[in-house]
Amino acid sequence: MDIITRYFPHLTDHQRAQFGQLITEFRGWNERLNLVARTDVDNLAERHVLHSLGIAKVVEFPAGSAVLDVGTGGGLPGLPLAILFPEVKFHLIDSIGKKIRAVQEMAHTLKLSNVTAEQIRAEQVRPKFDFVVSRAVARLAAFHPWIEHRYKPHGLPNSGLYYLKGGDLQEEIEESGLAAQVFDLSDYFKEDFFETKKVVFVPTNRQG
Repeated sequence: MDIITRYFPHLTDHQRAQFGQLITEFRGWNERLNLVARTDVDNLAERHVLHSLGIAKVVEFPAGSAVLDVGTGGGLPGLPLAILFPEVKFHLIDSIGKKIRAVQEMAHTLKLSNVTAEQIRAEQVRPKFDFVVSRAVARLAAFHPWIEHRYKPHGLPNSGLYYLKGGDLQEEIEESGLAAQVFDLSDYFKEDFFETKKVVFVPTNRQG
């Protein structure tokens, strides 16, 4: 938990408690469902919760906005972001039902009234959103068509996709043909894990 409060010092006591509870709940569900690699369980706070919160270092979701988390798996990055932004609505989706049930249970236990979760594919989602977030579900060229029509027509400033990826992304971005901006998480977090981790931002209004 210290690692989260170090980088997000303005958390309320309630938010700190929720992050602690999230890590406890996630560990319990991971025993049953293997939401993340077993080798990562001891590093949940750094490699999963803080990594998810890297998105919050490059964008602040305004109160009342709506965020779609695609391929959320065990609730990442959606659940950590929902704790950080309690005034923002988060809809977490995944095609695997047992993972979505785990996410629903965790959101209920943490009393995250700003979270909904659904077993559905991104292409089938009907509501529109201000922002889309995801953690390395597929290459950008494959992923972006799934979500490019999920945005509200009159988007907020900085609306678009915030995609957590790792490694050298130049070729992948060129392949996609998208106007993408890359933020290095090593600029915000000093741990070795973040050395190659990035947030790729694809705005809604400058695609192609």
